[in-house]
Amino acid sequence: MRSIAAIAEKHAELTAIRRDLHAYPELAFEEHRTADLIANKLLDWGIEVHSGLATTGVVGLIHGKHRPVRTRLLGLRADMDALPVQEQNTFAHASRHPGCMHACGHDGHVAMLLGAAQYLAATRDFAGTVAVIFQPAEEFGGGANVMLREGLLERFPLEAIFGLHNMPGIPAGSFALSSGPVLASNNEFKLLIQGKGGHAAMPHLTADPIIVASQIIPALQTIISRNKPPLESAVISVTTMLAGDTFNVIPDHCMMGGTVRAYTTPTLDLIETRMREVAEMIAQAHGASSVLEFNRIYPATHNHEAETNFAREVLKKLVGPKRLLQQSPIMAAEDFAFMLERVPGCYAFIGNGDGSHRLDGHGQGPCLVHNSSYDFNDEIIPLGASYFARLVERWLI
Repeated sequence: MRSIAAIAEKHAELTAIRRDLHAYPELAFEEHRTADLIANKLLDWGIEVHSGLATTGVVGLIHGKHRPVRTRLLGLRADMDALPVQEQNTFAHASRHPGCMHACGHDGHVAMLLGAAQYLAATRDFAGTVAVIFQPAEEFGGGANVMLREGLLERFPLEAIFGLHNMPGIPAGSFALSSGPVLASNNEFKLLIQGKGGHAAMPHLTADPIIVASQIIPALQTIISRNKPPLESAVISVTTMLAGDTFNVIPDHCMMGGTVRAYTTPTLDLIETRMREVAEMIAQAHGASSVLEFNRIYPATHNHEAETNFAREVLKKLVGPKRLLQQSPIMAAEDFAFMLERVPGCYAFIGNGDGSHRLDGHGQGPCLVHNSSYDFNDEIIPLGASYFARLVERWLI
């Protein structure tokens, strides 16, 4: 790993911050302790602090020592919320908040951005200003969109923005990125099947909503295989189904729910339309009816080509071309997408390794994000911080 020497010297300090955050995780819009820790660190390093966007968001402004030819402002973003997961790890920095855990590495993202901020505040070897943005509620609540609605870009008119997420399975010391779609949109649906209940021994007198639901579920998959273009990726997953209260009664309704993922709006529009049509027709064929509630939560994350190429060149110099991978699009979602809809930028991935970094006392599961045995790889903190710092030094010239 080719971390900046001055950042590598702070490795122990940054690791201690990361593990403290891991031990005291906080859910969406409840990151008060986390926000206070961040703000206090920034103030200690002589950084101008703005707090309170989206309740717990923190923005630090670091002004370079070189005079730019025009006003310039670059954004770096880290998310800071945890997940409602009961941690299975038992090492010393395991979560002390029951049912809450940093299972996605946002504690590490905060530590990396703090490391960059500390270095940039000490050197200020750039022309312009960098905004280090610590965002709440990525997992639930769309904190990025809330910050935007509350005036993030009006107060801090960014010319570009960069984000970074750890990725288990990619070797530590490596990065992955690509232009275009890298993460899918996140959409949730509820489908109510209204039938007619009755005695389970006399089904001919009912309109059984469970039968209707059981036919709708596989029919929804034909939208993916037969309605959308084959080269357009998308997913429909039914993840919940609630119906009935006892063994000898056919219920009068059934509620299904799940998620839809896609990379483009036309594909998503098609899926929503066809889901409604398929459910209605199957329900009508059985003497029932259907009502679809379709909620578009996060848009797809699309990296801008010029900014992605810029980040790629920065990374080539930082880790070398052999440690720079092409990131294939995945169906997970990210609310950084809202920021990329408003500001050009790039969302890259830093390798978190294969899990062998975990200390004794980790759970038995794999070291994957959203897993109760996950832990961020502290060895990559200086490298991620160095990437953020080099972006600033080479953008603001």
